[in-house]
Amino acid sequence: MNAPNIITRRSFLTRTALLAGAGAGASTIRDMQLMNSLMAAQTPTDYKALVCVFMGGGNDANNWIVPTDNTTHAEYSAIRGNLTLPVGSLLPLRTGPLPTDPLHTHGGRTYGFHPSGANLQTLFGEKKLAIVQNVGTLNRPTTRAQYLSGLAAYRPPQLFSHSDQVTQWQTSIPDVPPTTGWYGRMADIYNAAANPSGNISMSVSLNGANTLQVGNLISQYHVSTAGAVTLAGNHMTGSGARVQAMRDIMALTHPNLQRQAYASVLDNAIFTGDLLNSNIQATAEAAQGGTWVWNTAFPTSSLGNQMKMIARLIQASGPAGFNMKRQTFFCSTGGFDTHTAQVRRPNGTDDPTATDSTHYTLLADIANCMFAFQRAMEQIGFQDKVTQFTASDFSRTFPTNSQGSDHGWGSHHIVVGGRVNGGNMFGHLPTFAINGPDDTGTGRWIPTLSVDQHAATIAKWYGLDSTEIGAILPNISRFPSNDLGFMKPA
Repeated sequence: MNAPNIITRRSFLTRTALLAGAGAGASTIRDMQLMNSLMAAQTPTDYKALVCVFMGGGNDANNWIVPTDNTTHAEYSAIRGNLTLPVGSLLPLRTGPLPTDPLHTHGGRTYGFHPSGANLQTLFGEKKLAIVQNVGTLNRPTTRAQYLSGLAAYRPPQLFSHSDQVTQWQTSIPDVPPTTGWYGRMADIYNAAANPSGNISMSVSLNGANTLQVGNLISQYHVSTAGAVTLAGNHMTGSGARVQAMRDIMALTHPNLQRQAYASVLDNAIFTGDLLNSNIQATAEAAQGGTWVWNTAFPTSSLGNQMKMIARLIQASGPAGFNMKRQTFFCSTGGFDTHTAQVRRPNGTDDPTATDSTHYTLLADIANCMFAFQRAMEQIGFQDKVTQFTASDFSRTFPTNSQGSDHGWGSHHIVVGGRVNGGNMFGHLPTFAINGPDDTGTGRWIPTLSVDQHAATIAKWYGLDSTEIGAILPNISRFPSNDLGFMKPA
């Protein structure tokens, strides 16, 4: 293992390669001060993990966190129409008004969660959940007048497009053709120092390929809800005769470089798959042939199974398992593109508070899965080491289209964990007025906080310094703050 303050040649190349491929940050490679800072990176002594919970399709956050004071709720109701959630159905975030200071400019408003969010209400009350209001993709701070000017500097390209906004959320570089995600750039910079003896990739996805974890040097590793994605169809796991025969073939000398590379990749895949499945066996429940019991059961939904596997992987992250100090995880669930039937029930009626309406079902799954995951982290003693956060394509239009809502922009999100500055709200609630100061003109809120600022706050807690954050998020210097305050000091 290298001394903490010494950077290896490979580690230095990791950092310089990242910056050379970071588009807007490429010129910083010539900055010797930056190089010196990167060379001083230290191996962390603690464990930390990030879990991105992506809501595919664009969650209508306007109905996720709702003002409950009479004045603001009346403004909300006047525009939302048939999507309106009555005050009596909302779950109060706390008794009495929220504080008013530069990070909590709420003017004495009170708030409530969507009726499906009882578990989120509990976490908020326990100060383990924070709300970040009106965050989204931005090139730079943007006012309504600047947006309406039509200048490209104030309009991320292809606004309101699913694929483009997913990419921009996951890269945080709207105005430069992206090749990597901010998780991926983080792994490129940090992996060599953080995980010098790690046994699996720093970037693990439970929902297939994603842009967030794309890096230049560190590849994302895909894991299924049942464990490693193996070559089971060819019986390439375990220690049987067929497996040994394949290993013997791969160990042969191959004069063809392509064959050599294929053999190496295949051998590594088999080894990693066996290692992963072996290390998580101790966390298997009875249904998987084990004896482990989670104190709070995970939902059996797709997202619940993904997050349960992430919990198992984190439990096996120590020296006896994967030997990791830093990890990032990605999980995702879809169905949030609610143009039609947003509040529709299976019987054909509309009711935004009904437990079987479309949006209620989606938000209930998010709430229950994130709650179970937080309780799992507490059960294994990792409550201060792991932070969950939500992301989505965008929010949705504030006005109803009579059946649902259309593609929006700025959105509200939640951050959950033991080191979250919980029980608080950060950012600013948009003014509920079409053609108001926060509106593009069609009920799409212009974000007041950027994805860059949101990601930088998380990255700072994760252990990156300001120079490394600037390399991962090359546009962050355009914004007034790189720490929104929703994470406690590391």
